[in-house]
Amino acid sequence: MNIRFKKTHPAAVIPSYSKYGDAGMDLTAVEISGNMTSQVEYRTGLAVEIPYGYVGLIFPRSSIKNYELTLSNCVGVIDSGFRGEIKFVFNKTNGIDSLKYQSGERIGQLIILPFPHIDPVEVDVLSDSERGNAGFGSTGK
Repeated sequence: MNIRFKKTHPAAVIPSYSKYGDAGMDLTAVEISGNMTSQVEYRTGLAVEIPYGYVGLIFPRSSIKNYELTLSNCVGVIDSGFRGEIKFVFNKTNGIDSLKYQSGERIGQLIILPFPHIDPVEVDVLSDSERGNAGFGSTGK
């Protein structure tokens, strides 16, 4: 499948897979566009054209464990109609002095997946299941 990317910044890097078979394409920071006390925002300098019926999901890379950051919305959602720049906002876990990514570093990954169209139907009763309404931890250790 071909996915179209547009550079919105001259230093932008078209995403790629680090290894054959990887699910996520690496995204690179081109600029720190906001460095507040509790958050830092990174620009990727990229916009993407995701086909109708697909969604782009933005995740942190596993290297996040080496930094004092967490992705502010846990998983970013890029709908097929969005054509703006892909940005990452991270929460600093150690205040203003948190260890951060620098421009030119890979900061996240993009996974593009198909999704079904759902027609919600209101009902009075749901079918029975083995689990029923048992909550957190109900499936064992």
